[in-house]
Amino acid sequence: MLAKDRVIRPDRFSLESRDLILVIDDSTDTIRLLSGMLKDQGQILFATIGEMGIRLAQSQQPLLILLDVEMSGMNGYEVCAALKGDPATKDCAVIIITAHTGMDSEIRALEAGAVDFITKPFNPPVVLARVQTHLRLQQQTVMMRQLAKRDGLTGLYNRRCFDEALTEEFERHHRRQHLPLALALIDIDHFKAYNDHYGHPQGDVCLQRVATATATATATATAIDTVARRPGELVARYGGEEFVIILPQSDAHGAGRFGERLCEVVWKLQLAHQASATAAMVTISVGVASLVSTVESNSLQLIALADQALYQAKAAGRNRAIVSTRP
Repeated sequence: MLAKDRVIRPDRFSLESRDLILVIDDSTDTIRLLSGMLKDQGQILFATIGEMGIRLAQSQQPLLILLDVEMSGMNGYEVCAALKGDPATKDCAVIIITAHTGMDSEIRALEAGAVDFITKPFNPPVVLARVQTHLRLQQQTVMMRQLAKRDGLTGLYNRRCFDEALTEEFERHHRRQHLPLALALIDIDHFKAYNDHYGHPQGDVCLQRVATATATATATATAIDTVARRPGELVARYGGEEFVIILPQSDAHGAGRFGERLCEVVWKLQLAHQASATAAMVTISVGVASLVSTVESNSLQLIALADQALYQAKAAGRNRAIVSTRP
């Protein structure tokens, strides 16, 4: 009896997680056979019709899909083309499975977007070798894609990733009944003076400490990356000594309290800053804004509001969070 497809989705960006493999085939015998061959390669999902396979791929985003050609309803070529045409599934590697051995079938599979081609009846060592090869290639691709989203110094997401995420969140909030979306823009106070006084290498250490809490066992506090805990929250290096945090479904009041907490967290790092005109310790200024996503609003407006609030926080003496008063 086949197990139900109650599979916990692994983190696609963690190579320590077991890989998720989706088998789409209308033959339960084939599913059993492939599941037995691949049981040690990852977690197995299955679907017996193309439409169901597409939905599972969209929700679970497996690293690898084994896709039969001959199925009722959508055939494998059609399913493969649909997967490759969907931004949510275009990065999933697809191996086409078929009983046809002619070159035309193989070419058609590759033209549909498949990365490989396996014929029936199965040769288990060949199936295993090809699956392992493409899982390894997918892991490497995922690693490179993830590294491209990260800031090299702090390990936080970079500006490009933030821009893409904010646009997506803005659209998502608009679709979900015009929910408020907030932004916290953070600047380390008097950071140029810090670099001039302590040197740029120590300045890099300061950025890392503030961003990711790379504290030793004697440290007593965490930093801004650990404050953002809810799903959808994203912390990024905005540029230089500036950081930014996306706060989904947050109104101005809640986002303001969040900004105050950020100031407290960085203060508790107790990083000496003898060149600061604000305090003897490293502090931050935070500009917070919240905006309800509508047809008239956009993500650039939200950034501008947060930037204006950050300017006000600096003008008011720094080491504080200011919430934008504009809607």
